[in-house]
Amino acid sequence: MDVQTIFKRYERKYLLTKEQKERLMERFQEKLAPDQYGKTTIRNIYFDTEHYRLVRRSIEKPAYKEKLRVRSYRQAGPESPVFVELKKKYRGVVYKRRISLPEEAAMDWLLGRNSCPEDTQISREIGYFLDFYSSLGPAGFLSYNREAFYAKEQPDFRVTFDERILFRQEDMSLKSRVYGTLLLPQDLMLMELKCPGAMPLWAARVLSEEHIYQTSFSKYGTAYQKVILPGLAKEVRRYA
Repeated sequence: MDVQTIFKRYERKYLLTKEQKERLMERFQEKLAPDQYGKTTIRNIYFDTEHYRLVRRSIEKPAYKEKLRVRSYRQAGPESPVFVELKKKYRGVVYKRRISLPEEAAMDWLLGRNSCPEDTQISREIGYFLDFYSSLGPAGFLSYNREAFYAKEQPDFRVTFDERILFRQEDMSLKSRVYGTLLLPQDLMLMELKCPGAMPLWAARVLSEEHIYQTSFSKYGTAYQKVILPGLAKEVRRYA
């Protein structure tokens, strides 16, 4: 199966209760099919500077922002394929470029222990990003349970539901189990609608009729505000 490496799309986010999800899926079921990953537990390690420059800028909601992460769709081993992803957003449009590498090779590259084993346009772009933000390092481990679908008649329209979004700043390895601080209440989940252009009319109609409205939500941004920032404040008080 071909692995997509370049994305350009809009990503619209919604916070739902489980009851809202069930109603939506009842109405969407004839239009959607599970994607190649289906139900997965996604693991991410986000990279940032020592002073969290990337996430702090993201929270300011600028016209342009960017982030770097490494992701796996299951608990990884040293040779398991993972994705190194450079994600940028400009005026509402998301641009994502990624390469697949064995976990050990990916982490050795990102941590400066070795060069990237592949020489491609995307690896050079990520390499430039690493050089530009020279103090980048693992800033947090973020995991969630995802259920993903695509539209049968419009495969580039995707719907994902993320539950049990957890964040931590220790044991930052894609080879580890998932645990951490819950970023959303137990009864809430994040739905994302991803498409290269306008949302299909049938989806927009259902959302309107169910009174489900778009929101602004960043997993890493929320983790910074709920976990990282309070931790930094605690450290300041300790040494004050």
